[in-house]
Amino acid sequence: MGGRGPVSAVRAFVDLLAGRRDAAMLASRDWDGVIGVARSEAMLATLAHRLKDSALPPTVAALFADQRAAAAVAQQQALWEAEMARRALVPLGIEFVLLKGAAYAAADMACAAGRQIGDLDILVSEPDIRRAENALLKAGWEWVKADPYDDFYYREHMHELPPLIHKARDRMIDVHHTILPRTHRITPDALALMSDAVKRAGGFAVLNPADMACHCAAHLLADGDLQGGLRNLWDFHLMTRDFAAADAGFWNKLDARAELHGLRAAVRRAARLARDLYGSVLPSGWDGQDGSDVWYRRRLLARDDWGRVTRPLLEQTFYIRSHWLRMPPAMLAKHLWTKWRKR
Repeated sequence: MGGRGPVSAVRAFVDLLAGRRDAAMLASRDWDGVIGVARSEAMLATLAHRLKDSALPPTVAALFADQRAAAAVAQQQALWEAEMARRALVPLGIEFVLLKGAAYAAADMACAAGRQIGDLDILVSEPDIRRAENALLKAGWEWVKADPYDDFYYREHMHELPPLIHKARDRMIDVHHTILPRTHRITPDALALMSDAVKRAGGFAVLNPADMACHCAAHLLADGDLQGGLRNLWDFHLMTRDFAAADAGFWNKLDARAELHGLRAAVRRAARLARDLYGSVLPSGWDGQDGSDVWYRRRLLARDDWGRVTRPLLEQTFYIRSHWLRMPPAMLAKHLWTKWRKR
């Protein structure tokens, strides 16, 4: 780095992931900021895997080795929790599909390397949702939220049951019947998601490649305020890269499935953002520009060199946007009023 001043930590972090910056050239004073951003984005182990073969300061190398080891243990725990769900549900004829981090681990995908896996997310068909709930309760899971309003809100308006936690293992499970809230303006085809899922070598079902990318884009852009956005965008970047390498027709299939699920705009935007931040190579017809993408990039990169969120007004705008997409105005006003009164 010579006599140059410190680099922006979030920019350095993204550049390290994208391979645009050599870790050996990063000044020692910049590592604290990069590590702070990586922690804030729940991507420290991801960065550790990305830089596994890089020349690093000894303290950073030791930290990254610990992170890789901890991530490997956490991934095994996540897959064991998936096995516990299978033992509770499959004997009753309740099929399920793994989603998000557990699915990436079960499918041994590149984006699983170092990925922090919290809750176990599964998808069941809506006719099976009550049976799945009862089976999990009998197998030792219990409700996290005891509040009557929260219970009603989940059951009537959301895409999943209220979260459950296992009383002995202290692990949470989210049981989905679709991938976006019932009240969302976009209504993906949940039946197609289930019926076109694929079995992996370990026996778990995961979404097919195009649906998995659609779900990742939905989780990133259509079902939230971009919290954890750099991690979800990294998932999208790696999975689309690898799916396209394995199947020359992948991008056309993705476009068709995105259209089926009403997620074409979200998928296209995710692809452009992955190109802009991580260097994704897009096919002809996808590699365009959209002026509004600048606000998404600013939101994704809104962290200071301590890992703290900057641009609070922009963050609040995306928070309001996420709720606006999830429910009609009258319902949104009633929901926010109820939540405010409860607080």
